[in-house]
Amino acid sequence: MKQFLALSALALSAAAMPLTASADTAADVQQQCAACHALTHDYATQDIVERDARKAPPLDYAGNKFNRDWLVGWLQNPTRIRPAGAFPPAHVKPSADGDVIDESTLEAHVKLSEEQATAFADYLMTLQPLTQLIEATTYEPGTIAERMGKMNFGKFKGCDACHQDSPKSGGLSGPELYTAWQRLQPAFIASYIADPVSWDPHTMMPEGDAKADAVAKLANYLKVIGEKQ
Repeated sequence: MKQFLALSALALSAAAMPLTASADTAADVQQQCAACHALTHDYATQDIVERDARKAPPLDYAGNKFNRDWLVGWLQNPTRIRPAGAFPPAHVKPSADGDVIDESTLEAHVKLSEEQATAFADYLMTLQPLTQLIEATTYEPGTIAERMGKMNFGKFKGCDACHQDSPKSGGLSGPELYTAWQRLQPAFIASYIADPVSWDPHTMMPEGDAKADAVAKLANYLKVIGEKQ
């Protein structure tokens, strides 16, 4: 029994140790991130079963997607963005009140040191295979009355079926969006809303109204609520 406890303590200590960064950051990211995240766009050519097997969202177009400073901070203090994980059906269980998230199946993201987070973020920002989609975006950030934006987000577009626009308000199968403006580049937000399949052929997000004004209303609402965080 004592031996078992000692081994358990050793395992927990090892899990809590910070990741070590090598001189070759690209190789280090590949070694420490690729088990859960796609780092090349090859996954886009794979069968739909690739979607079912995901442990975490793809990072192959991270440089087209994220705000670098947010990424550096998040890697040091990660919080869950997708309440039900990258593939929600794998993380739910039945209950008396219907299906609920099985928290025991969701793994916590490892924390990086400031030095590691900076190095990893700088490398991830070089991954930009879909720059042409960013360059094709005409969206210019604007504003919208929060009340009207919320009505459009929920009642008219139905985004709240999958996404939260405030903590504990909205769906759980997609990433929360009340911090989207902080973590995502504006052009990416607009481009993904307009044409999610071009970014991720296996996305669970349906294609909606791709007209520029419709996209701008949603993107501007994310800007309004994001700037309040």
